[in-house]
Amino acid sequence: MSTQVTLIPGDGIGPSISAATVRIVDASGADITWDTQLAGMSAVARYGDPIPDATLDSIKRTKLALKGPLETPVGEGYRSINVALRKTFDLYANVRPAHTIVPGGRYENVDLVMIRENTEGLYVGVEHYIRVGDDPRAAAESVAIITRSGSERIVRYAFEYAVKHGRKKVTLVHKANILKFSQGLFLDTGRMVARDYAGTIEFEERIVDAMAMNLVLHPERFDVIVTTNLFGDILSDQISGLVGGLGLAPGANIGINGAIFEAVHGTAPDIAGKGVANPGAVVLAACMLLDHIGDHDRANRIRNALETTIREGKTVTRDLGGTATTDEFTDAVIAKL
Repeated sequence: MSTQVTLIPGDGIGPSISAATVRIVDASGADITWDTQLAGMSAVARYGDPIPDATLDSIKRTKLALKGPLETPVGEGYRSINVALRKTFDLYANVRPAHTIVPGGRYENVDLVMIRENTEGLYVGVEHYIRVGDDPRAAAESVAIITRSGSERIVRYAFEYAVKHGRKKVTLVHKANILKFSQGLFLDTGRMVARDYAGTIEFEERIVDAMAMNLVLHPERFDVIVTTNLFGDILSDQISGLVGGLGLAPGANIGINGAIFEAVHGTAPDIAGKGVANPGAVVLAACMLLDHIGDHDRANRIRNALETTIREGKTVTRDLGGTATTDEFTDAVIAKL
């Protein structure tokens, strides 16, 4: 039976790299039926709404979505569309793998997975201005909300991910030495969860600033990393940098009743419409989707075809050191299948 997946092409380079990804996935023989819906500026242009009801209804029905980069409209009343989608579907786990594809870089054999709590922390958006005298915006206050239940489910997800994928260690990243209540609750909860996996998965704790340094000095020492929303946002881009940048960085947002897979880079308006964008991040996100639905064989075939094409360096886009167009690069990957 065909798997229904909501496809959100996105803005900027999104439509071209999403179309390339669909071509590759379809060429692999994956039995997926795509339900194309709009979000971002393209949705504002057509419906006057960055997240139309039709898009939300589609995701509610399919419980799976693949999306390109989205542009959040600038102006009052518009928050991040990605954050809104995560909150709407309670996609509490953000999963960002990073492993070395292109040889000869500063780091070799990097193989990390960042698991970031996706619904709490500073990004809950509880903030306000404080009036002082005649100045209504004399100060601003943002509240970081950390709950025991939210902390437990993300740390447990990290350990279960490690078990399922044959990983050896989970590193919990925190700032409990300064934020003793909010970060302290996250750390204490993580320690409790870790006891359930003692003897199976190694557990360690790292303070976030020391972690940032150690990721640069010794990335090979880490495996699965779990942390809160803000720290995960920052560190996930850092680990992408260890393997060459965001152009080949996929991400997944996982919840109990749904999952959205995405490229984590932006819309790149400077090259939109020129046919030269690298679809690799969306392709790898589609591989994560295939793994999620249990189609590991096709996910691995696509990954191998993509990575072989990149390593050969003959038909790659300019960000990867070549001169190929998006379509030429896509054709080369399909040929490797």
